[in-house]
Amino acid sequence: MDKTKVVVTGGAGFIGSNLVHGLLEKGYEVHVIDNLVAGHRENVDPRTIFHEKDIRNLSDMHAVMEGAKYVFHLAAVPRVQYSIEHPIETNDVNVGGTLNILKAAKDAGVSKVVFSASSSAYGDQDSMPLREDMPANPKSPYGLHKHIGELYCRLFSEIYELPTVSLRYFNVYGPRLDPAGAYALVIGLFLRLRSEGKPLTITGDGTQTRDMTHVRDVVRANILAAERDMVGKGEVINIGSGKNHTINELAELIGGPVEHIAPRLEPHDTLADNSLAKELLGWEPTVPFEEGIAELKQIFDIK
Repeated sequence: MDKTKVVVTGGAGFIGSNLVHGLLEKGYEVHVIDNLVAGHRENVDPRTIFHEKDIRNLSDMHAVMEGAKYVFHLAAVPRVQYSIEHPIETNDVNVGGTLNILKAAKDAGVSKVVFSASSSAYGDQDSMPLREDMPANPKSPYGLHKHIGELYCRLFSEIYELPTVSLRYFNVYGPRLDPAGAYALVIGLFLRLRSEGKPLTITGDGTQTRDMTHVRDVVRANILAAERDMVGKGEVINIGSGKNHTINELAELIGGPVEHIAPRLEPHDTLADNSLAKELLGWEPTVPFEEGIAELKQIFDIK
């Protein structure tokens, strides 16, 4: 029997490659689009059909989308700080590229697009937990790009009847996270520093909190969002654990000496209200934070 074709943009990246694995396990024919700028060739599963393409090239996107049932759009230039320093480049990819994906998906008759959005769209809010009905208040170009992507998804559902759903991720971590570079997320950065025998660098006083969500839970959310008929009208849905932890707590779990450095521009707290995900997707988190960190310490050979 012919397998159902799906497309994963950014499928050589951290979250994308984990999603590809989940889709292959479910028996899909998976096509990966990645230009390998942020993704890594070693993350490309040999069971996939790999397209080394850039999402800014619309004709290339048209060619890959033909015959696909679902498109999972994860390709982006990530990181808040990088977008502050490189607003033009990141806008071209994160906004222009997303528009190309939606246009190509519409033209190809795709059944649904699942967009990887971000909790950074919330920015600073007066109360916690963060709910989808709160007004977006992004504090960085990256947060703005992701919010624009959500709005484009909703418009494509309303105007062109392309089913879409946007998943707002909260601080995703797990196997294959990238610990390298100046813009590594805090868990990856701490793991790298600890494995190199260096102190963990905490920005500010470390009391800022993050809702940390395991990548396996994010993968399940994506597949549920694609396969469930009750979503597809441009909904925005939080995908977060519903619990938050301070950066100091995280440093304690990873272990080793710490040093404090200057604070940076970032929301002080994040905490997801995930009740909509439970209601619409039948999704809830399954990987406890302590268990997820212990698994990563094992991978990084940290005793």
